[in-house]
Amino acid sequence: MLEVKDLAVRYGNLTILDGIDFSVKEGQWVMLIGPNGAGKSTLVHAVTQGVPYAGTVRYKGRDVSRMKPANIAREIGVLAQNHNVAYAFTVEEIVKLGRYSFSPSLFKGATDEDDVLVKKALEMTGMLPYRNQSALTLSGGELQRVFLAQVFAQDPSLLILDEPTSHLDLLYQKQVLTLLEEWLRQPGRAVLSVVHDLSLARIYGTHGVLLNKGKTVSFGILDEVLTREHLQQVYAMDVYDWMRDMLSRWECACE
Repeated sequence: MLEVKDLAVRYGNLTILDGIDFSVKEGQWVMLIGPNGAGKSTLVHAVTQGVPYAGTVRYKGRDVSRMKPANIAREIGVLAQNHNVAYAFTVEEIVKLGRYSFSPSLFKGATDEDDVLVKKALEMTGMLPYRNQSALTLSGGELQRVFLAQVFAQDPSLLILDEPTSHLDLLYQKQVLTLLEEWLRQPGRAVLSVVHDLSLARIYGTHGVLLNKGKTVSFGILDEVLTREHLQQVYAMDVYDWMRDMLSRWECACE
């Protein structure tokens, strides 16, 4: 579904990403993993045409840089890490924006299909009771769920997520990731997401791209990417021992 070849992002003499190669196939949840400054968010911005880059990004064989924005929006849904809402749009109005690319004209109203998909997205994310509430009154976690509902309403084939649970408490982290897992079970879908929490990556991901200092350390099946050696190389610590130590503390507390 998505193929990235020899992708590079440079600002003057500063190289942010260099020679990135990976692919996302139907049914896969590919996790972009790495420490702060590895280039994960920049990679997402490049793939979604948010920053200039060298190399190629193809979606279902088509060069994304040559696709019309409306066609990209019908196929690829993007959930950013942070959202700035400056106007008192209601929750439902924000979610309805996910259907904008399907409208044949600026002045055409919502169709029955639009209404069905918007309501379903609100129900999936638990935001239906808030549908008439101003987005300015929402917490960060609630706002994140509103924009997740927006991309669900968009009904894309590929979801690209930049830290989708960064503002959510534990309960909503689990709910959102489970929702994404269920969404992915439908035919013709795939997910690419940035994640910092290695435990969440291992639980929900099928494949991974491990980045460090703008380069790919490893790409493939997640268990083959998150090896002790690879993580030691990237994080300069024994991540396996650290994780086991944290787990042992929980086990002790439960006894």
